[in-house]
Amino acid sequence: MKSSRQEKILEIISKSNIVTQEDLIDALRKEGFAATQATASRDIRQLKLLKVMVDGVYKYVAPKRELDENSEYNSALILSIKEIRYALNNVVVKTAPGLAQAVAAGIDSLHDEDILGCVAGDDTIIIVTSSEEASIKISSKLSKIAEK
Repeated sequence: MKSSRQEKILEIISKSNIVTQEDLIDALRKEGFAATQATASRDIRQLKLLKVMVDGVYKYVAPKRELDENSEYNSALILSIKEIRYALNNVVVKTAPGLAQAVAAGIDSLHDEDILGCVAGDDTIIIVTSSEEASIKISSKLSKIAEK
C-alpha cells in the first residue's frame, strides 16, 4: 500500500501543481488512497520531495538526480547558488531566496564522507566538514558543479 501510494504521489506531482500537503492529501483521496496529514508528511520526507519555485509558485517536485559533477541536474538549483565560501571546517553557500533547502538536499545527496552535516535556512546553507582541508575540497567541488 505504501509503495503504491508513493508511486501515485510521484505521478501526481509530475502532472499537477501540488503546493501544500492538503493539496496532496486531496489528490490522493481522489485517486482512492486514504491519507492523513501525518501520512503525507512522512511520504514527502521519505520521497525527499523538494519545494521549488516554478512559474512564481512553490510546488512539490521529486529530486531529479544526485548532485555530482559528472551529471546534468536541475538547472534551477544550480542557478540558485550565488556564492560559496569556507572558513576552517565550515562551508557557507548563499542561494536565491527560498531555495537553500532544495540545494541542501542536493548537497546531502553527494554522500561525501567529509560532510558531517548540512543546515539550511531560507537563502543560506552551512556545511560542517571534518577539517579545513575538507572544506576546501567541498568548496571546490561545489564551485565546479555550480561553475562559479
